[in-house]
This record gives sequence, C-alpha cells and structure tokens, in this order.
Amino acid sequence: MQPSAYLKLSVATAVVTIVLKTAAWWWTGSVSLAADALESLVNLAGAMFALAMITWAAQPPDAEHPYGHHKAEYFSSGFEGILIIAAALGILWGAVDRWRHPEPLESVGLGVVLAVVSSALNGAMAWAMLRKAREVRSVALEGDARHLITDVWTSAGVVAGLLGVMATGWMWLDPLLAIVVALNILREGVHLLRESTSGLMDEALDPDSLAKVEAVLDEFRHPHTLRFDHLVSRVAGQRRFLDLHMHMPATWTLGRAAALRASVEQALMSAVPGLRASIQLLPMDVEAHFDDPKDLL
Repeated sequence: MQPSAYLKLSVATAVVTIVLKTAAWWWTGSVSLAADALESLVNLAGAMFALAMITWAAQPPDAEHPYGHHKAEYFSSGFEGILIIAAALGILWGAVDRWRHPEPLESVGLGVVLAVVSSALNGAMAWAMLRKAREVRSVALEGDARHLITDVWTSAGVVAGLLGVMATGWMWLDPLLAIVVALNILREGVHLLRESTSGLMDEALDPDSLAKVEAVLDEFRHPHTLRFDHLVSRVAGQRRFLDLHMHMPATWTLGRAAALRASVEQALMSAVPGLRASIQLLPMDVEAHFDDPKDLL
C-alpha cells in the first residue's frame, strides 16, 4: 500500500476519534478530554496536509525542479509541528482556567470507554504508519505517525487521570492532567519543527548509510590505479544524493573509465536504497579545489 493510502486512512481515523472524544468531553465536561479531542483535530489537519505534501513530493522532476519535489515532505512535518504547538497553548489556556474555576464531572465511566476506543484506533494506525514510514523513508508519514503515538499516550494519561478523579473525587486532577498533556504535545511539536528544519538545511547521509558507501568504495579502491575523494552527500525527503570524484590513470580510455564509473554508481545505489550517485572522472594526478577564496566571492 502506498504512503498516500496510509494518510487517507489516517484522515478517516482522525474523523472517527474526533467524534468519539468530542462526545466524551460533551458528556463528562472534562477539560482533559477536551484537550485530547483538540489534539485529534490537529491530527486531522496534519494528516490532510501530509497527504497533500506526499502527493506533491511524488511528482516527477520538471524544468523548475530538476532534482524533484522530495523536500515537500519537510513542509508537512513543520506544519504539523506548528499545529501541535498551537494546540498545546490552547490546552494550557483552558486547563489553567479550569484549575481556577473547577467544575464537577459527569458520566466519567462513559468518557473513559470512548477515550480507550479512540486510543486503540490511533495506536493501530500509528503502528502501521510508522512501519511504512521506515520502509519508504517518508518524513511526512513518520511525522504523522509520531503525532498519533503522542495522541495515544495523551489518551492513556487522560484515562488514568479520570479514573483517579472517580476514585478520589479530586477535581483538580482533571486540569492538572490537561496541563501535563499540553506540555507533552508541546515537546513533540518542537521536535517535529527541528526535524523539518534539519531536512531543509540539506543534512548529510546518516552514519549507517555513509558506512555502506565507504564499504562499497573500498571494494573498488586500488593504491595505484583508483581512488575516491571529495565525497559530498545530502538527504531530500525519500531521496538521497551522493557526489564524489573518481581518480584513475590518465592513460585509460574514456570508455574504460566510464564503464568502471557505471559499475561503482550501480554498486552504491544498490547498497543504499533511494540513493542517486554522481561521479566525476579525473586523472590520478589532477585535484579539484572547492575552497579557493575566489570561489567564495
């Protein structure tokens, strides 16, 4: 199943959980359940935006975007992070007001049941999405999955708090729990913003992928006839890019050098899924310099 299909299911799940949690809040009057429902509303907006960004990222390269549209996924992660932060601030506002003006809760048992059902739906959806996100290296899908996981923990905390209210009659537990929920999702929102910013800044390949690259190059290296240098990498959504120089004897024919380059590029792309490798051919005694002060003007 494609990532977009998972996001469509996430949208449908968000709609169902919003209905369940809103009903739970309506019947109980619990501010923590209201906070939980608000987070599900953010889930819905985030999933819809992620679906739009994944659709955009899947578009083929064009004249204006020759490297493709893969970075669109980072906008999804950043947008969802902003939504989460906004929701957290709204929850904090409502929780503080309820702390100052406590109100009794009603039909708590029914509210707990609805919260548990919605949490189970979100948990199943998050587990499936996270597996797919890691399989296809989708930033947008992972961001939505992580948000759903946060929602599951939020619901678990809310249920625990409501059970505590039922057992003790302490009304202040409800707004206190809402504040804890808000701080938790605020942390997740900041994390998503950091991830999206890092992606837009062209980070290098992860250490594990770079190790695989070096292992492939070691298979081809020869102290007198073949060496590699000026290796540069970057990540853009699901796509990974690698540029490097390959030095060989000046006496080699262009056909021989090009054939070897094709073998190295294919080996690199087979070792690291989603990689696009580009190798520049240079004679053994020629060096390329990128740190000349004239180039920085």
